[in-house]
Amino acid sequence: MAYTVPKLTDYSEEALDKALVGLLSALDDESKVLVRKASQASVTATEKRADFKNFRDRWMARKSGVLTQVNELWLKRAPADHKREVGRRVNALKSQVEQKVLEVWERVDFWARQSPEALESADKLVSDYESPRTQSAQLRAESERLDITLPGIRRPLGAEHPIIKTMNEMVSVFRNLGYSIEEGPEIETDYYNFESLNFPPNHPARDTQDTLFIAGQESKPLRDRLLLRTHTSPVQIRTMEKMRPPVRVVCPGKVHRNDAPDATHSPIFHQIEGLAVDTNITFCDLKGTLDHAMKAFFGSSVKTRFYPSFFPFTEPSADVQISCIFCGGKGYRDGGRCPQCKASGWIELLGCGMVDPNVYGFVDYDPKKFSGFAFGMGVERIAILKYGVDDIQLFFQGDVRFLEQFG
Repeated sequence: MAYTVPKLTDYSEEALDKALVGLLSALDDESKVLVRKASQASVTATEKRADFKNFRDRWMARKSGVLTQVNELWLKRAPADHKREVGRRVNALKSQVEQKVLEVWERVDFWARQSPEALESADKLVSDYESPRTQSAQLRAESERLDITLPGIRRPLGAEHPIIKTMNEMVSVFRNLGYSIEEGPEIETDYYNFESLNFPPNHPARDTQDTLFIAGQESKPLRDRLLLRTHTSPVQIRTMEKMRPPVRVVCPGKVHRNDAPDATHSPIFHQIEGLAVDTNITFCDLKGTLDHAMKAFFGSSVKTRFYPSFFPFTEPSADVQISCIFCGGKGYRDGGRCPQCKASGWIELLGCGMVDPNVYGFVDYDPKKFSGFAFGMGVERIAILKYGVDDIQLFFQGDVRFLEQFG
């Protein structure tokens, strides 16, 4: 019969000790039954783990577990002059139960991982010996004999999140080109996020409709006000402040925008930005670098094309497209228009350009001596293309059924 927590009318030390002994004895009996069943070859691994879950919930579930009932029936109903002593014993009991449940899980998990042959051998040992002590010794010896020459069995580890996986793969492409990795704070000042990147004071990006500013900053000078960085470009400025050319870095990280979440927008997303500064760097170097990176990531058949754009911190600036990886750049597939590239054969992927000479003035670089290029891309955008995901929100909802596809 399953153990039922009794109501106490006597809170003397003798009565409390008797109640605790009864509870722990019932726990021990249930533990033995559960472990004995788990050692049987006729019980599947799934059934063994399900039995343990029921056992754990019965003793430790928050709403109806035995420990919860003990708290309700013993501690809360104890007279005021006994509450301290009852509370001390209940706390000690909780630790004992938790330790026992953990021990039971280790034993059940051990039997759940054994092969059918090993379990049949263990069953035979049980049937051949009548003494419980002998059975235990033989079962332990058998289990050790089975595992003594084998490597330890590791519990399965989680896989990389698709965003982190994509980011790491992109970073590795540039590391193979000799780029180092730099990171910076997510809470930035207006100076690093805007001013030092050649954004004028009245630029729309500074408005709260785009940028998330920290509250209570109105009394500070504009350049000292704190905000959640809108791009990882501030890391480029911080890097140039502490390094002299040649500089070749990639800056991965999380960024924030004041965007309403939908299928293509998120207030939190990730970027990878790159910077190269040296003598005699030209736009041809920029094109060659990005063309190589896109081919390394999407395949050697991918083509790239550049067309004029504008960014405050680069001049000239360009947007970069790659030939559609779904239709091979043809604009159609499966007898119809390609929905991914909208029948154009091209997909816009990132922005880039030559570093504006004005930016060098903030980091004390000589624009007559040095030149460089910068680029930036959204990691989610690349992951969506790579994995065929149609809603950016799926990356952030934590649904294991979605995430385990990328393990």
